[in-house]
Amino acid sequence: MTEEGKQLLLRASREVGINLEPYLPHFAYFFERLTSANESLNLTAIRDERGVLLKHFADSLTCLTYDGFVDGISVIDVGTGAGFPGLPLAIVRPKIQFDLLDATQKKIDFVDSVIQGLGLPNAKVLWGRSEELSHQIVKRETYGAAVARAVASVQVLAELTLPLVKLGGFVLIQKGAEVQGELEAAKGALEKLGGSLKRIMRLELPILGDTRNLVIIEKTSPTPAHYPRRTGVPAKNPLS
Repeated sequence: MTEEGKQLLLRASREVGINLEPYLPHFAYFFERLTSANESLNLTAIRDERGVLLKHFADSLTCLTYDGFVDGISVIDVGTGAGFPGLPLAIVRPKIQFDLLDATQKKIDFVDSVIQGLGLPNAKVLWGRSEELSHQIVKRETYGAAVARAVASVQVLAELTLPLVKLGGFVLIQKGAEVQGELEAAKGALEKLGGSLKRIMRLELPILGDTRNLVIIEKTSPTPAHYPRRTGVPAKNPLS
């Protein structure tokens, strides 16, 4: 990471109310590992320094504008990919346990190598799919929160996250500027899954100014045992 990049990241983090100075070496290491591994593993389509720092690192940190991430809770990042948003969150919130879940082995191997390189005791990887993990009694409805980036629609992500979250916990989904249509379509799914829309937080991506929405879903009742449906079904046939 260049000196210019470090200053850019510090400025971006200040815009979301975080002092990143103590963690700058962590993010520099993460950046170097990501850009190096990306040459052969194709982990992310964003390859320039400014893009990685703002659209991956800073974008992940915007999750912390929601005050639900209190010390002591456990969080699962569903579909973490190259570690977003879970790994940046784990770096700056050492008293929160993060499990980073993805179905692609090469991505999970990469994220695990970064965790080991950084020596993060509060982060670990899980290889697999949420449709299967959610039916394991040791994981079902055990997490205080789940996070997910905009890798699918709200109704699909709700089915992949809510079964893992315990009563009173929450799901945070990072979405782009247009989300209202998805929320309308997801009303029935949330009711079936034991969730309720709690809040939509509209914000701007630091420095770039791109519009983002954080969709906060509260877990208000237990998820029926038959959810999530078998692997692949939630994406092919979203709940309504």
